[in-house]
Amino acid sequence: MAAEQPEAEVARVAVTPEAAAVIRELRATHGPLMFHQSGGCCDGSAPMCYAQREFRIGQRDVFLGEVEGCPVYIGGAQFEYWQHTHLTVDVVKGRGAGFSLEAPMGVRFLTRSRVFTDEEYERMKHAPPPRRGPPE
Repeated sequence: MAAEQPEAEVARVAVTPEAAAVIRELRATHGPLMFHQSGGCCDGSAPMCYAQREFRIGQRDVFLGEVEGCPVYIGGAQFEYWQHTHLTVDVVKGRGAGFSLEAPMGVRFLTRSRVFTDEEYERMKHAPPPRRGPPE
């Protein structure tokens, strides 16, 4: 009898090809990067891209996954609202507010979202919760 294969983990975050290209360009200039999606209004709720050691991850921040090898975190309170949502990091022309590294390039990252499908949500109910806090 063959052993059952474990179900693949449901991805909480993805990246568009256009955003991936900007991330690669930023990484070539700044080295390792990370993203943080915070709550707030306007650009305060946009994903901010930082050099990996330039933003301190708090104990309530939730690790969503990686895009282009960059860890992506979300504020704990924001995660409570968006925990049923798949996030995609995208990029558009224009400048956002804040200290995100892409601003001098004349573009800004933004988050596109969709609610998880019933199948994805069912699989997530049986998975361990996402990691909170900085990497160990």
